[in-house]
Amino acid sequence: MPAYYPIFVDIRDRKCLVFGGDHEGERKVRYLLDCGGEVTLFSPDNDTLPGLIELASEGKISWQHRKYEAGDIAGAWIVIVADTSSEEINKAIETESRKRNVLCNVMDVTPLCNFIAPAIIHRQDVTVAVSTAGTSPALARRLRERMTDMDYCQCLRWADMGPMFADVRVEVRGRKLPISPDDWAESITNQMLEQFESGDKDGARAMLVSALEERAAK
Repeated sequence: MPAYYPIFVDIRDRKCLVFGGDHEGERKVRYLLDCGGEVTLFSPDNDTLPGLIELASEGKISWQHRKYEAGDIAGAWIVIVADTSSEEINKAIETESRKRNVLCNVMDVTPLCNFIAPAIIHRQDVTVAVSTAGTSPALARRLRERMTDMDYCQCLRWADMGPMFADVRVEVRGRKLPISPDDWAESITNQMLEQFESGDKDGARAMLVSALEERAAK
């Protein structure tokens, strides 16, 4: 089993192909769209869910009303195979993707993947990815469920402050304050989180800026 290198990629305006119009295919299509990808779906009419047909009719995705044919991968940046019912087609897509140096994921068929999709937790500007290197997708999903259960795990409370942190980061860079990663870590406190969650977002922001200014002055 390979040791996968974790990475987040920018797919905005990139050609993304999804093979399969089932529930998994629709889930992948919608997430690729959310991330700004230009999506083309390959799926016969009778195998395609209404939600995907609607996306195509609205012009949000391109739709090829068929399964894979040799040459389809040309120009693609990322390929996802949701319909894995045909081992022959799975292998053909993987082979063409590899020859063209295209990112390819054949869902739940790890040996045919050159990247794997982790279980995703997305909240505000924060995305958390959970992976078991393809060995146990069910465990990754279970960990995701636990992390999003606020009665069990409180760590995602911080995610709601993501936009505030991004805004302060722009200010700090504009003022050219000499702030290190350690300075940021030391400046983000539980008191700030409580201030933010009480509804005083401006007060929480001021608290962060003040703490960073003190760190920069040392």
